[in-house]
Formats: sequence, structure tokens, C-alpha cells
Amino acid sequence: MRPARGPRAVRALLLAPLLAALTAVLGAAPAHADGYRYWSFWQGAGQEWTYATQGPATLRPGDGQAVGFRFAVSEDSAHAAKPRAAAGFGAVCAGTPAKEGRKRVAVVLDFGTPADAPSGDAPPAARTVCAQVAADASAGEVLAAVAEPLRYDSSALLCAIAGYPRTGCGERVGERKGTAAAEEGTASGKKDDGGPSAGLVGGVAVVVALGAAGLWQARRRRHG
Repeated sequence: MRPARGPRAVRALLLAPLLAALTAVLGAAPAHADGYRYWSFWQGAGQEWTYATQGPATLRPGDGQAVGFRFAVSEDSAHAAKPRAAAGFGAVCAGTPAKEGRKRVAVVLDFGTPADAPSGDAPPAARTVCAQVAADASAGEVLAAVAEPLRYDSSALLCAIAGYPRTGCGERVGERKGTAAAEEGTASGKKDDGGPSAGLVGGVAVVVALGAAGLWQARRRRHG
């Protein structure tokens, strides 16, 4: 024989689906992070990239090293997007013979995705190039040798490489674009405002209605 459940137990059982549905709604809302649109600077470490601890003006890569630049919207350096090509010096500079008094540096330029591009701009295709420069050249001088025109702001922040982007420099982006849901919504003409979908809201409404009806029935049985 099953033990009788008290009113509190009945209410807990009926409210459990409601709480689960509310959790699903809150968890399903996409997180849009604030960030900045800028060129991040990377050093090659084997085939991998590490975020540069110095700026291009002061870092002096050695012969046989690689530097990378990636344009993207990022919250901060800890979440910055890396260049998508490997940091492979050999593959980039294989056709450039060594020269005395000069150094060879592999340069990887990743102009990012359309989702990260400023309005009205389209990112050029990513490219790699082998720069052969003076032995004491900085990463900024390496970049200038292969990717002009460069654009800097009054604080010496790198704003554009090879003329991209045409305008702007490290500006704040209030809502990051580029999630699959946002792109799909844009393609279908529906705006993704970061809130729960109509289906999820409707599902919660159904659970609320069922929970209310269940509580009403429980009270009738108890007082009938």
C-alpha cells in the first residue's frame, strides 16, 4: 500500500516540472558578450599561437619565427580569437632563401569573419607571407614590409592592416554577432534579441497551467 502524500509533497511534485521548464528557458537564452573589435597580436610557438605579451612596436621576432594578426570581436586578451592558420614558419618561408644580415619571419594575417566585420566592410581572404627584413626589425616593421597600408590611432594602437578595416579602431561592440542562431535569425528575417524563444515561453505557460490545474484537483480531493 502506497503511503498518502501530504499537501506539501503534492505541491512539490506538481511544481517540479515548472521549475525545470523555467531553468530551461533561462539556460537557453543565448549569451551575448560585450567586447571590442580590434586586431590581436600573436607569436608562433611551434604550430600553435600564444598571445603576445608585447606590442608589435617593441617585440622583435627572431629569424625563423612566426607572428600572427587576427581581426575579431573579443571580450579581452584571455578570450581573443587566434589566427586560424597554423603558426608554421617552414610552410610559409620554405621558398625564401636565407640571406646574410637579414632575418625571415612568417606573417599570418587573418582578417576574421563577416560576423566580426564593421558595418559595410567585408573581410579579405586570410593570407600568409614570408617577410625578409633587417635583423633588428620589430614586428611592426615586419608587418609594414608585407601588409601596407597600416593605420594607427593617436595612441599607436594598430587599427588597420592592408587597409582593413576602412574605419574604426578598437571600438566597443555592445552585442557580439556571429552565433549560428543569430545568423539564422537574420537570414529568416527574425531578430534575435537574446531572449527566450516563443516555443520555450509557450512551453512554460503550458506547465504553469497544468500545475495550477493539478493543485486545484488536489485541493478538491482533500476537501471533498
